[in-house]
Amino acid sequence: MFGKLAADALGLSDIGSVIKPADFDKVDADDYVMHEDNEKIFFLIKSKTDEYCFTNRALIHLDGASAVSKKRMLHRYSYHAHPVSAVKLETAGTVDLDVEIKFALGEARFSIDVHKKHLEELKDLYKSLIRIGEIQHDNAIAYEQARDSVQLAATTLGRGTLEGIPVAAFEQLNQSAFNWLRESHQKYVPKDFGPVFERYLAK
Repeated sequence: MFGKLAADALGLSDIGSVIKPADFDKVDADDYVMHEDNEKIFFLIKSKTDEYCFTNRALIHLDGASAVSKKRMLHRYSYHAHPVSAVKLETAGTVDLDVEIKFALGEARFSIDVHKKHLEELKDLYKSLIRIGEIQHDNAIAYEQARDSVQLAATTLGRGTLEGIPVAAFEQLNQSAFNWLRESHQKYVPKDFGPVFERYLAK
């Protein structure tokens, strides 16, 4: 018990390890992955108090209060609803035991300490998160342009050209615009970033 309390006081319990893919099914976070919907774990960091599980669709965070308590809070941050930003990697100094990866998912901020022996793996995670953030940024701009295009078309149509258009034709036009915008949303707000992780994470 004293050892656990000392670890908490020194912050050592928060130094995580990168779990190998062969052991993904042995961690608690695996129970909350939506395997039924083809969700897959790509990267997992585990400390005495927390688990950070990066899947193709979300970050699943099992948040423990301390190394002494067994209580945990489960958080799920879907990438499509929580864009990735502010990704940073802090390498270790001469006497440091850990390296640190920092990033934001929407409004949520993360700072994860990991043992420095896992630096190479963290570099791959860093690249993955950077790329996801870039894709989301570019897609957000493209989606806004798509919305503006539909709005411009609707405004132009409303300036006197509606007269004489049959109701059925107008409804068809409106439905076409709706379908086009929905398809744009599916295209520019992807939910699955598996290909990014597959590209950057070492096999």
